[in-house]
Amino acid sequence: MADRVTPRQEDFSAESLRIDPERETRRIEARLREILSGALRRRGVVLGLSGGVDSAVTAALAARALGPHRVLALEMPERESASDSLVLSTQVAEHLGIRRIREEITSVLEALGFYRRYAEAVRTVVPEYAEGWTSKIVLETGSPSGFRLFCLVVRSAQGDLQRRRLPLRPYLEIVAATSFKQRIRKMLEYYHADRLNYAVAGTPNRLEYDQGFFVKGGDGAADVKPIAHLYKSQVYQLAEYLGIPEAIRRREPTTDTYSLLQGQDEFFFSLPYGQMDLCLYGRNHGVSAEAVARAAALRIDEVERVYRDIDRKRATTRYLHLPPLLAAEVPEVAAARAPTPGGVIDG
Repeated sequence: MADRVTPRQEDFSAESLRIDPERETRRIEARLREILSGALRRRGVVLGLSGGVDSAVTAALAARALGPHRVLALEMPERESASDSLVLSTQVAEHLGIRRIREEITSVLEALGFYRRYAEAVRTVVPEYAEGWTSKIVLETGSPSGFRLFCLVVRSAQGDLQRRRLPLRPYLEIVAATSFKQRIRKMLEYYHADRLNYAVAGTPNRLEYDQGFFVKGGDGAADVKPIAHLYKSQVYQLAEYLGIPEAIRRREPTTDTYSLLQGQDEFFFSLPYGQMDLCLYGRNHGVSAEAVARAAALRIDEVERVYRDIDRKRATTRYLHLPPLLAAEVPEVAAARAPTPGGVIDG
């Protein structure tokens, strides 16, 4: 398994997250074939290809497991997408030899009123926000209360930056609006999956899956999630082994959701992925805050704060992992949901 060995406290380091990429690749490939032919009974997979390392690794694993001809990659840009996303996603698809279809979603988002709803919510905080301005949400660092506080960062058409504390109501309205993007993309993935008799492959890594960094009914929806058991640094290990182009492996992880470039550690995770991996792994394996602090070049109190944040996120995002809840169980359907032999991908 990718992370079953519990390290000794004195030996804990970034090497504790080291895996055998060849062995892990073979295991995931075998499990994908088993899932597709058994529980799902589908001919191939569809996935959204963003130009990031997670979707690239997922596509590579699927192509190796099923054959490139049974993998369909969707590029789904809109007018606020990062300028390099299409270049990199095209590079991945061509490198892997998989089919790709481009679905421009700007017009769909316009029809839903996304851009209007988003701008109206921003104007409740920055009234002068206008056409040609860009924005993002970021976590406010160093909050003495320890609570997660958010700020809105906007850039005017002239390039001037403003930063404003974001009250709860506009925060919820902005996040609700941006969730349209993930849900529209997933709707298209399922359209193509249905017409081809394919399954939809999700691309979250362990940090995102464990901590609830996804949209319910959006990027959280999938039939199979091949890398959800792998820490982000382990995904990079697989990327190197699988020969993912260096430009993708060197790209900084982003949300590619807001019109201003936004790193995942700015919005959701309290640390860059390398340190966050060590903290989550340490929390999962009972490693002391002192040992994690030493390995991650953090203070002990910083690790303790991250441990609390990990527990808090698990509690507050638990509903994202839940299936629809019933007033009474339907036993025939429950029996049909029983796990297939082999368990889940991460054992």
